[in-house]
Amino acid sequence: MKNKFSTIILVAVLFGCNSHKNTSIHTHDEEYHSHDDEASNKVSNYFAAYSLKDESYDTKTEVTISGNERIMITNSLPNHETGAFPNQGNPNTISAQNLTYTFPLNPKYTGNAQWMREPGVALNGVKFEPGTAEVVECETGENYRVEAIQNVIDLGLDFNHAHVQPTGAYHYHGSPTSIISKFDTGEDLVHIGFAHDGFPMYYSKSGKYKPSYKLLNGNRDGEDCTYTARKTIDISVGGHHDGTYGSDYEYVDSSGDLDECNGITIDGKYIYLVTEEFPYISRCVMGEVSQQEQQGSAQGGRGERPNTAELIKQMDVNKDGKLSKTEAKGPLKQDFSKIDTNSDGFISKEELEKGANGNSKRPQGGRAPR
Repeated sequence: MKNKFSTIILVAVLFGCNSHKNTSIHTHDEEYHSHDDEASNKVSNYFAAYSLKDESYDTKTEVTISGNERIMITNSLPNHETGAFPNQGNPNTISAQNLTYTFPLNPKYTGNAQWMREPGVALNGVKFEPGTAEVVECETGENYRVEAIQNVIDLGLDFNHAHVQPTGAYHYHGSPTSIISKFDTGEDLVHIGFAHDGFPMYYSKSGKYKPSYKLLNGNRDGEDCTYTARKTIDISVGGHHDGTYGSDYEYVDSSGDLDECNGITIDGKYIYLVTEEFPYISRCVMGEVSQQEQQGSAQGGRGERPNTAELIKQMDVNKDGKLSKTEAKGPLKQDFSKIDTNSDGFISKEELEKGANGNSKRPQGGRAPR
């Protein structure tokens, strides 16, 4: 599998293009704003402390600034219309959550991509979670992680590219249409959330910032493949890489405007972009993230952090029990030569375990609930 991962941010590291100088980002952290109606949403400053409440949708999100932290307490109910849930592709019902998020007020850019299942949170308290738990498995040993935005398997996404987990948590897999509309202040870049490393997440209405992910050439392998949810259905994975699965893509450095985490530096400030093209929402962050946030992203509130055998299973496309450099992802791909101690071009379970015990970087894996 050749793809790496992506997300949005704010730091003083020069990485942008001269052609983007007409776009500017404004932040003001000194004020407090209350947002109880749609009109105020269009002019408010979400870098300051704010209270967002909407009785029409029972939305309750409170953000305070304390020391070097931005603290969000939310019930994670969207402040906008959603599709009907349950529906044919998603059997779950939206319900209030009880969540607290903490973001660094002064994010630190590292330049090292770190995978996160839940890279950030929208300004209304609804989380961004671009990946899925859906897997197509083949009798010949291959398995393919299904993308949320595709035309093969109905996952019940609504017009906000969102659906609901069994916990009742509504979450965005792609560009949150209603959020973009509500928080639009007239500029091209619409501030829509914060990544867990503290950098802000934006959406470009013009779409001029392009990701650096490309579809792979060639065809997929796999025979007698099935997908199982409430029932098992036959799936044909043959044919070219068309974007149905995450492994259809690879990151090609500098082929677009954005880095592997869908980030870019504009006016000296690093941000993440949510895009209409893959990866839609970043699958990684480029800034420092607390150990608590790493653990929360890996677990998602369910289960334990995957062990080395599970990590290999997740990435091992050809099922040979080891990882080639094209199969490795994220930090594991970055440190491939260090972990591949016998320099045979593959990472074995033993080498991965040794690397993990030696505090080498390793991706945080795990299946995401639908």
